[in-house]
Amino acid sequence: MTAYAQAPQAEPEATEGRAARRRADRGGKGSALLVFALPVLVALACVLPGLGKRQLWRDEHATWWASSLSWHFLGRLIDNIDVVFTPYYAGMHLWIAVAGDSPAALRLPGALAMGVSAGLVGLLGRRMFAVRTGLLAGLLFAVVPAITRYGQEARPYAFATLFALLATLLLLRALEKPSLRDWTLYALAIAATGFGHLVSMSVIAGHLGLVVLAKKRGDRIAHYAFAGAALLGLSITLPMVAQGSGQSGQIAWNNPTTEDLIDFPKDLFGSWITGGAVMGLGLLGLLAARRYALLLGTWAVLPPVLTFLTADQLHLFLPRYLLFTIPAWTLLLAAGVTRLAGRLDPEVRPGAAAKAVGGLLVAAVAAGYAFVAWPAIGVAKKDLPMEPDYAAAANAIASGEKPGDGMIFNGEMSERRAIAYELRDRKAPKDVLMEWTPQQNGSYGASECKRPARCLKDVDRLWLVSTISDGRPLLTGADKKKAAAIEKDFKATRTVKLNHVVVQVLERK
Repeated sequence: MTAYAQAPQAEPEATEGRAARRRADRGGKGSALLVFALPVLVALACVLPGLGKRQLWRDEHATWWASSLSWHFLGRLIDNIDVVFTPYYAGMHLWIAVAGDSPAALRLPGALAMGVSAGLVGLLGRRMFAVRTGLLAGLLFAVVPAITRYGQEARPYAFATLFALLATLLLLRALEKPSLRDWTLYALAIAATGFGHLVSMSVIAGHLGLVVLAKKRGDRIAHYAFAGAALLGLSITLPMVAQGSGQSGQIAWNNPTTEDLIDFPKDLFGSWITGGAVMGLGLLGLLAARRYALLLGTWAVLPPVLTFLTADQLHLFLPRYLLFTIPAWTLLLAAGVTRLAGRLDPEVRPGAAAKAVGGLLVAAVAAGYAFVAWPAIGVAKKDLPMEPDYAAAANAIASGEKPGDGMIFNGEMSERRAIAYELRDRKAPKDVLMEWTPQQNGSYGASECKRPARCLKDVDRLWLVSTISDGRPLLTGADKKKAAAIEKDFKATRTVKLNHVVVQVLERK
């Protein structure tokens, strides 16, 4: 598989001329380095500052917990939950062994992946359109507030985005100069995309559209090679998909409404002004994308539509699951802007003055978008407003803990796991009600004593961490035996109220 099998062309000289102009628009190796390196640097300049400042939230605590387990207990965990994150947790397990588990260390792999993703957006735009298109698309992607937000997150969404981009770039290369190596690399990139997140594999739908167009242009081998490569990539992920389908109940809480659909541009991009601008102008960019309109339109629109329509069964309509669609939107917007600048018409070669005007327009769009996005980028680096302030809660416990103290938890916000992380390097009171550890359960949750009074009999002082902080009793929702035993034998002597979490000292009466 080393060359195209092309249908006869009516005007070979005209075809060769257009191909030569497309190659000229892409520039040389220096332009490839530029469109890759500059977006990478801008993305990292947005993501890396303050990487460890924002405290971890629930999902990141889950990453830490799972990735810190021994291989044996990690295997038990994924037998019951989160099997779709197995490759990510395994990679993070190795990373933590080398780099540690501070917030910055946990987030650094995702930050680097997001930086590389910005560069791949640039290379895609260059290959599909022109150097300026790729540069603008990569820069726009780099300053999207959600890219900073999820670049600073110890979860696999940045890797799903990176591999979706890599798979698309490899497909374009395989279609242009097919070889067994390139199609094999494409198959592996599809598998890696699925390992990043199952939803991101829907990018294949856009790839299929591109292959269909290639066949219509006379490529007699592309559809066979694509089918083989796609099936190989999908088969690699099939065991994970099969097991993961039995664990879908873990996200059954996600039942989006029409309001969630309306807010999708804001939630996907990080603010209304950035999301509305990119999506609105990106739709117009479909007119300029020409042969790539089907690929980019399908990539941008189909995944959110499908996940919303199937939300009652699959529960996958979440903006962070759909982060991989942002590159398609920025590529569409860049295509529209650079077409306006006269750079995408294969029949017109602008003069020096037109090139200068086009360059200024591209620079103005990138700078203007960065200006309006900057406030939202700052917000993306702050603690999530609805998340409990577990760091402050842990500090309160560590500063007042005494030998023999016990600790108990109440609520449904992963209190036990979060406090375990925040106190991982400090002495912590004994978790007196925990009878079976999460490791023993093969889960994220522990099992508590069925006879709380017996487990509390040797403890004179307790630290209660409760996320019931809206004026109700702090033991609201707790097991009746647990609440009765605590209320009978203990009284509150100190209360520390924090953001969505309360720490209370309870002493035996």
